[in-house]
Amino acid sequence: MKRVGKASCKAVLLGALLCSGGAYAAEDGKSVYLLGVTASMAGMTSPPGFYASSFTYLYTATAGGDAALTWTLGRPSVSPTLFASLRVDASVRAKANVALDVASLLWVAPEKVLGGHVGFGVLAPFGYQAVDVDITAIKTLDFPGGPLTSGNRRRISDQTFAMGDPLLTAFIGWNSGNFHWKLSTLVNIPIGSYAKTNLVSMGFNRWAADVTGSLTWLDPSTGIELSVAPGVTFNGENPATNYKTGTEFHIEAAAMQHFSKAFAIGVAGYHYRQLTGDSGAGAVLGAFKGEVSAIGPNLTYNFQIGKVPVFTSVRWMHEFKAKNRMAGDAAFLTVMVPLGGGAPH
Repeated sequence: MKRVGKASCKAVLLGALLCSGGAYAAEDGKSVYLLGVTASMAGMTSPPGFYASSFTYLYTATAGGDAALTWTLGRPSVSPTLFASLRVDASVRAKANVALDVASLLWVAPEKVLGGHVGFGVLAPFGYQAVDVDITAIKTLDFPGGPLTSGNRRRISDQTFAMGDPLLTAFIGWNSGNFHWKLSTLVNIPIGSYAKTNLVSMGFNRWAADVTGSLTWLDPSTGIELSVAPGVTFNGENPATNYKTGTEFHIEAAAMQHFSKAFAIGVAGYHYRQLTGDSGAGAVLGAFKGEVSAIGPNLTYNFQIGKVPVFTSVRWMHEFKAKNRMAGDAAFLTVMVPLGGGAPH
């Protein structure tokens, strides 16, 4: 096995995933909207006040065969001839790992607008991501860094620990009886850690915006909750690579049983699908569209530290039916506390 340096790797690798769940449709497998971030109480808006929260995300996934090939290749410098040769004359397997935290500060205004509570916030992601790609030659390949002869294996890898792009959010929420609904927006500001020559970067190097509508039905008498949150992400072009990720659709849902105001358990899931294919001069592999679904258990627990209420949510999701995407497992931990003026639901 031979390890190749970053300069040679750049000619071969697409790069690594970030918080989207990993992929090879969408540039570098990155999505501004983190799948699985919305689950129980999706349509709820907290009372007026300031809130601090931490969202921890762990993800691991693998891909093999044509899936790994499409994921590992795609930079403008990649030769179509090399890609074709790898498809026929090599066995390729990719593995990706992500561990990140999204810290946020939110403010819900005391005054109502259009009958609903308005809020604003800023999110700052930081963390670790890594990628390993193993290529085993079936026939001799003319590979960057030297020929790869039949039966030999080459590993290409990279890792980073850095700040990602900050995001601005705004939302407005209403409620009537057992129904609670909310409209939210996210705007990605491309100033996080990014280098075109690196295999993995925490930043996107592109502007993007997401619009999500959330609805929660909660019956206090039975403790039954149903939540759903569909949304669409619109992506700008990465000026460093001339790659434009397609428009992305996502929908998340949760069904929960609340046993008290402090404890609930249930199931959550999501479905992701690109509505339009990737485009631009950098999308040398064509207009790929990704798709994946996931499901898993969700638990929420509220408690107090002294007089400070704390909201927590833990969930695990297993991905399946992936198309033009990696499939893996994700774990989520949310912790939210009020800084004054309210208490989280």
